[in-house]
Amino acid sequence: MTIPYSGEKIARANNLEICYDTFGEETNPAILLIMGLGEQMITWEEVFCKELASHDYFVIRFDNRDVGLSTKFEDAPVPDIFALMQGEPVETPYQLIDMAKDATGLLDTLKIRHAHVCGVSMGGMIAQTIAIEFPDRIRSLISIMSHTGNPDLPLSTPEASAALIAPPEPERTARIEQGVEMWRIFDGGILSFDEDSIRKRLARSYDRSFYPLGTVRQLAAIFTSGRRTEALKSIKIPSLVIHGDADPLVPIEGGRDTADSIPGAKFVSIDGMGHNISPALAPQIISEILDHIKHT
Repeated sequence: MTIPYSGEKIARANNLEICYDTFGEETNPAILLIMGLGEQMITWEEVFCKELASHDYFVIRFDNRDVGLSTKFEDAPVPDIFALMQGEPVETPYQLIDMAKDATGLLDTLKIRHAHVCGVSMGGMIAQTIAIEFPDRIRSLISIMSHTGNPDLPLSTPEASAALIAPPEPERTARIEQGVEMWRIFDGGILSFDEDSIRKRLARSYDRSFYPLGTVRQLAAIFTSGRRTEALKSIKIPSLVIHGDADPLVPIEGGRDTADSIPGAKFVSIDGMGHNISPALAPQIISEILDHIKHT
């Protein structure tokens, strides 16, 4: 089966340039995929997107602001990451609500009234924000390995925190090796680590756009956007929360808190899943997503 593919395009959304591509027929119901901290849209693997599209959906992935080929905030200050981690006040050029407006602005450009919105990690936080602030734009919510911004939730493991904030190596080979070790930690260490797929993904990402300063500003957006626990109680759309029980970066309690905060949300715990959609687990995650959205 041949899945129509748009190729990479640039849309003007929320006064920014947003890079995106699409899979499937544009007349089909839309699924908007939102990626996590510092990751480009290509971290949503093509095989993942094509599989969703093969079930008669129009799948959209895009680069969040400050990563990939979307607008970079090069003139904005770089927040002090250590002050962020200590909970100190830090000036930030944008917050999660602004990133949510980027996503809905992209839907406007594509003339899509509403979509199933699926976000992973920070992308899950953005998806939650869309459901809270723009409920008429979202048919269903899928939040994967994310949390509510609740400061009382368990923290990342020390090893995962250190890997997250380690200064990025600027040279290509060194950066790829550093990234492999980072994702080895994030994967949780229970399932077999797919080093080959991670290495290829890191190489593609580096060659497409290496811009670590954007990751720091995105991290600041997460830390300064506050908790969504109470606001999530207003959500009335069908919601699915997926989390791995081996996640060292966002412990599973973050997923449970998300599901507990959204009325009627379904919570799915995946054995052995860390903070990564690995090739071994992608079919199970796709199956959960498709089962969820086909009833909405």
